[in-house]
Amino acid sequence: MRFLDLKTQLQNFPLFSLSDIRTFDPDFDRRRLSEWQAKNYLQMIIRGFYRFTDTPLNDLTLFFIANKIYQPSYISLEMALAYYHLIPESVYTITSISSAKTTTFTTPVGTFAYQSVRPELLFGITLLPYQDKHLAIGAIEKVILDYFYLHPELNTSEKIAGLRLNSDELIRQVSWPKLDQYLQIFQNQAMTRRIHHLKQAVLYA
Repeated sequence: MRFLDLKTQLQNFPLFSLSDIRTFDPDFDRRRLSEWQAKNYLQMIIRGFYRFTDTPLNDLTLFFIANKIYQPSYISLEMALAYYHLIPESVYTITSISSAKTTTFTTPVGTFAYQSVRPELLFGITLLPYQDKHLAIGAIEKVILDYFYLHPELNTSEKIAGLRLNSDELIRQVSWPKLDQYLQIFQNQAMTRRIHHLKQAVLYA
């Protein structure tokens, strides 16, 4: 197979695997991947996953890569808080939630961190259109709950204030009834108290 044939077949793939290639060329020689990397046609993200080096990188591309290299997973925590304009700081690690074990990948295009939760807590996921595909990110209500679930130290109004959450965006974007509905699924009284402090800080300040 020529590289141009590969490029034609996978031109709409921001990330692809050896399995993707072999769907249209079952006899593909994987040694060609090393040759094309040496020529800077391809870039390996992690073992088994590649991208074309001329594919533009933006936040949505990185989100898509995060979804693909570790499954099941969806974008959440700090990166999603920044995506929804809830925190003022820039975030450079692509953070996700997964039901697989907690892990981090350091790659040529960025760092991808995954926090593990129980499988039953993989809900509240929004699918964003991306090119002709979709990528998975937590709904804003679920992202907030994920963050507070994994940060039990946020147990006072003062500590929550230290996050410098954007109250205007919280009021504008969050469905508090939906957040309460999601909160019940966690069945965690300590977390319910933390969310009460958040509401006090945002809604009744």
